[in-house]
Amino acid sequence: METINVQDLEELVKSKDFKSLRREFPHLQNADIARFMDDLNAENVVIVFRSLPKDRAAEIFAYLSAEMQEHIIKAITDQEVALIINQLFVDDAADFLEELPANVVKRVLKNALPETRKLINQFLQYPPESAGSIMTAEFVDLKKKMTVAQAFKRIRQTAFDKETVYTCYVIDANRYLEGVVTVKKLFLADDATVLEDIMETSIVSATTTDDQEWVAQLFARYDLLSLPVVDHENRLVGIITVDDIVEVIHQEATEDFQKMAAMAPSERPYLKTSVFTLAKNRILWLMILMVSAMITGGVLERYEQAFIALPLLVTFIPMLTDTGGNAGSQSSTLVIRGMALSDITIKDFRNVFLKELSVSLIVGFALSAVNFGRLILMYPGNYLMALTVSLALFATVIMAKTIGGVLPLVAKFFRTDPAIMAAPVITTIVDAFSLIIYFKIIEAILL
Repeated sequence: METINVQDLEELVKSKDFKSLRREFPHLQNADIARFMDDLNAENVVIVFRSLPKDRAAEIFAYLSAEMQEHIIKAITDQEVALIINQLFVDDAADFLEELPANVVKRVLKNALPETRKLINQFLQYPPESAGSIMTAEFVDLKKKMTVAQAFKRIRQTAFDKETVYTCYVIDANRYLEGVVTVKKLFLADDATVLEDIMETSIVSATTTDDQEWVAQLFARYDLLSLPVVDHENRLVGIITVDDIVEVIHQEATEDFQKMAAMAPSERPYLKTSVFTLAKNRILWLMILMVSAMITGGVLERYEQAFIALPLLVTFIPMLTDTGGNAGSQSSTLVIRGMALSDITIKDFRNVFLKELSVSLIVGFALSAVNFGRLILMYPGNYLMALTVSLALFATVIMAKTIGGVLPLVAKFFRTDPAIMAAPVITTIVDAFSLIIYFKIIEAILL
């Protein structure tokens, strides 16, 4: 099949040849069409949306950016809104409505079917970034007294509007979750087999209020394609599918990267974020770090007499602070990532401290030895100066790596995001302490 070029589609839109454009849609994936539409201007995107096949319009709509979704909803008729909202999966509809102004949400819900409106309102009540907010209510439920033949009959009757049928959930009359059975297991069983005899009763599940990051960890740990979500009375209320979790993983990873770079998190794409918003997200932390860096200036001022007496010592300050900041950042990055993957918890504080201390002793000794040799070659006969700088470097590396390793755990203990304790914060803290160590050693050996 010939690959369709996005530029060709854009040319069709520019030339207003929407008839030819419609002929190309069957050859494209929904996500690719949405990506193409996101790059169109406001006027053309509505025309293209109305050119989409009716049976795919809602699915493609779910892939669009929040801004484009809002623009389309404002531009189309109530009948078209009803078609979209009633065909969307409930979790997609709830995600979409969370981004809209109240007056637009009211219009959308007004055009939804009563049953759809009830489900959407229920989903919107769950806390943001919780399991309940990302689950879907479209799943296949079965009863444990059913035979395999009866189960297949129910699947055929109800599967059309379900998000997934690969895993079916066995519930009782009160919707209490009793078991899980896969379609593969149903295929391999005899038609007369009762589900109670083949279903799995050891169930991995989440509650509606569980954090979505924890849910993502469950998917990774147990290699799941879907996960049942229950309320606090163990009644099945929805499922989370792997495609939703992939999106969560992207969101959480992006948020952590932004925090580790000392920026306020933002879900908007970089190229679609205004210059003012980008500046606003960055300036607060830069101001905090700038003010906190004044501590370093205070340390230098306090020990001014030391480098007035020996001006050469000042030239080694950048090396000490940079090495300390880099050493601390290495440790904090590894620990933060380990915590994100649940490999490291607060209970591992002692182990992390001892491991980073051991690593810092090895790394510090190696760096100090190389630095001592370098200074002897550059400044022959200045053994005390070389010893002073090398000891300060050794102590700085030890301090930086242990602080970098344990600070994310301290942040977690105080219910703060460990990602905040990343390179910028660690570097600022280490700079001040490394200077204090340096001048204390200078006072002890040289002055």
